[in-house]
Amino acid sequence: MTTPPYPEDLEQPPYPQGLEQPAYPDDLEQPGLVRTGRSTFVRPIRPEDADRLVAFVGGLSRATLAYRSLGPVIRARDDVIRRGAYVDYLNELALVALAGDEIAGLVRYVRDTEDPDHAEVTFTIRDDDQSEGFGRLLLEHIAAAARARGIRVLEADVLADNTRMINVFLGSGYRVESGPPGQIVHFDIAVDPQAQAVARAERREHTAVRRSLRPLLEPRSVAVIGANRRPLTIGHEIVANLLRGGFRGSVFPVNPRAEQVAGTRAYPSVGELPEPPDLALIAVRAEAVPEVVRECAAAGVKAVVVVSTGFGETGAAGRSTELELSRFARASGMRLVGPNCMGVVNTTPAARLAATFSPALPTPGRVAMSSQSGPLGLAVLDFARRLRLGFSGFVSVGHAVDVSTNDLLQWWEEDPETSVILLHVETFGNPRRFARIARRVAPRKPIIAVHPGHGHATGQVDSGGRGGSGCQGEPGGLGDPRGRGDWGGRGDSAGHADPPGPSDSAVSSLFAQSGVIRTRSLQELFDAALLLAHQPPPPGNRVAVITNAGGPAALTVGACVASGLRVPPLGRRTRETLRTALGPGAEVANPVDLTPMATAAHYRQALDAVLADDGIDAAIVLFMPPLADKPDEVAAAILDAAEAAPSKPVLASFLGGAGIADLLHRGELVVPTYAFPESAAASLGHAAAYQAWRSTPAGVVPDLPGVDTDRARSLLAGCAPGPVPPRIAAELLHSYGIAVRDAEPGSGPGSELGHELGSELGSRLSSGPDAFLSVGADPVFGPVVAFGLTGDYADLMADVAHRVTPLSDRDAREMVRSLRAAPLLDGRVGGPGVDLAALEETVLRISAMVEDLPEIEAMELRPIRLLPPGDGVAVTRATIRLADETRKGGPS
Repeated sequence: MTTPPYPEDLEQPPYPQGLEQPAYPDDLEQPGLVRTGRSTFVRPIRPEDADRLVAFVGGLSRATLAYRSLGPVIRARDDVIRRGAYVDYLNELALVALAGDEIAGLVRYVRDTEDPDHAEVTFTIRDDDQSEGFGRLLLEHIAAAARARGIRVLEADVLADNTRMINVFLGSGYRVESGPPGQIVHFDIAVDPQAQAVARAERREHTAVRRSLRPLLEPRSVAVIGANRRPLTIGHEIVANLLRGGFRGSVFPVNPRAEQVAGTRAYPSVGELPEPPDLALIAVRAEAVPEVVRECAAAGVKAVVVVSTGFGETGAAGRSTELELSRFARASGMRLVGPNCMGVVNTTPAARLAATFSPALPTPGRVAMSSQSGPLGLAVLDFARRLRLGFSGFVSVGHAVDVSTNDLLQWWEEDPETSVILLHVETFGNPRRFARIARRVAPRKPIIAVHPGHGHATGQVDSGGRGGSGCQGEPGGLGDPRGRGDWGGRGDSAGHADPPGPSDSAVSSLFAQSGVIRTRSLQELFDAALLLAHQPPPPGNRVAVITNAGGPAALTVGACVASGLRVPPLGRRTRETLRTALGPGAEVANPVDLTPMATAAHYRQALDAVLADDGIDAAIVLFMPPLADKPDEVAAAILDAAEAAPSKPVLASFLGGAGIADLLHRGELVVPTYAFPESAAASLGHAAAYQAWRSTPAGVVPDLPGVDTDRARSLLAGCAPGPVPPRIAAELLHSYGIAVRDAEPGSGPGSELGHELGSELGSRLSSGPDAFLSVGADPVFGPVVAFGLTGDYADLMADVAHRVTPLSDRDAREMVRSLRAAPLLDGRVGGPGVDLAALEETVLRISAMVEDLPEIEAMELRPIRLLPPGDGVAVTRATIRLADETRKGGPS
């Protein structure tokens, strides 16, 4: 290596006069969690860190300095150490992990001037923190930063007895090559994200997140700062709910002007508590919150919930304050919920935590929920209690500046008391992380989200009015059902508008791909939760309907069909059993009409028969109480039949019956009941679709030949945010194995396309259908790929398929074949069809490109000439747009 890690030439000042100080890469500021669950904040080093750096190096032991200097302990001069705080963020980069206001860990790379895709990397961790996992966390961060700056390999020299650092490299999942054994071991670490590295990083993150949330969700002691003596105030009700809910630990009200709150001794400040509380709830004025959070950090609090309002919802200044709160909390080792939230509930036996001011507390149960709205949370808890739907946990994340739904999913993933997860979804700071976690959790536990859909934004995106490249056509306008937008290079464009969201049908398909059950209302959310919390998902979509009234049965059949269910004829043996049991007056088709004279025994016999039918996967039971008496006996019969067939769900609708839900509970056995049969059918449709997704092979994300990621990154390094010049766009796609060739005669360097394909094939270019592929950034899902045929298919029929990246081979196959116009592609209609294998491979290459290059905000390939089987596809035009840093998703 030609440049030492700590430059020693002090003849030149760090930033000589006349040279601009390098731009600070604030996109590298990220909260982090080490293996033990402790919070930290990772960011690039800054010149003002010079004193911190001196203090950090001065506090290192001789043993640590020996490992750092590879042998003799050399105490550097202060001025040399200070020089390490001045980097250019490109050829030299240092990241620090903060513990409070101090540096706990430092990683630095210096690019090799003779081999610029290599860099030397060094790690230094404070002695007291060397067993917590800072090394692995910093390796993940520096590898990502190096990769984005065109560095392929990080080189490190490590003393042979430095087993901690050696294990960090060997256990990272990156491709690691080490030199021959000796006193010093040399490592070459390839920073491309291998599947193994991603999997290990996810496991480390999962473990760290769960440990960091334990003080929040299973605290041993709780402080309420802003506890009020007056009932029906927020601070007072939080204390009262903690006591009323049976919290097993210590409760410390904090109020300097009160001796007691809710009958419990109060303390003047958090610093005067008899022990550092695990959790502190803050219910004070917004302007006082920052100082209270600092006091909590000084007192050793591990998690804080900021109930107070007056932050991001008030404007830019409030948003800046809440982000600074988050940074400070993470750097101080604390997790933070809120602000503007209603608290945290955990009814599990290990916690019994009701840290909320809600007047309605949930009963214990199997459902957990994350809500982004405080007022909505109040309504949710009240409604769930009236439904007798029990909760294992409820967290109101508010503005979610730190703890997010993504974190809570990882907690509930392994919570044995939680079997169903509910989400109130608006946006996610990190959509890719949400999709990754949801796909991992959903096969084991249903995730049900309420999401009414996106509004359709309007406006144009400036492309040519700012000295841009002149690219024409907006890539990936997801709000347009045709997959097109309006990035047309208009000179009168007013500015940069957010891309519109996907259509409602697109949102549903995107949730379904991730295994998330999408609902459009709170009522629908709770209807589905009521079923999945108490009954198994059906093995298929075949439903039997049992009724004592014909009219409601007809409504139920229609609702079943509309929900993707089938109401098939019953098997011959089932019909014979029903005739024998019910007599000649009963209708034994499907629906099974027991007549208004049906008794509880008739219901039991009918349910036993249909649940034993191999052609039936679930049963919906209708009962009209005015037509028959003794509803309690009918309810008992339904419970008996459901208990005897535990693998098939049973749902009930006692039309017009009040208090019936109580009759359909027997210990752990619950048959969900609905006021109207349409709700039962819709809930069962959600459950059947979920089970079908869970039972379907997921496919694999293939390794694609001919991909040159390094070339693509070097091309992007020279591009500014906004439209990419057409030539660069074509080269980017070529680096991912996609050739862009202009098929219009004489229009450019690709005009010889017809000659390349052969004269016979060239003459057939216009005979097949044209297609488009676009990519756009959705605020919930992240990068979304849209595919469709051009012309009337997309423009008039809205025949467009959507999928979230990364796409598996199965995703690509289903996406291409899901169009209503698919018969044109596979040859069933209008000719020999097209080269589906080549088309699917192109879809996969676009997915890989967007995953590898997150700078790409939008892209469109239009038109794509779809050629006959065996002849491939011809991409004739491509446009790409790069995101501004301010438009990228956050780390939550």
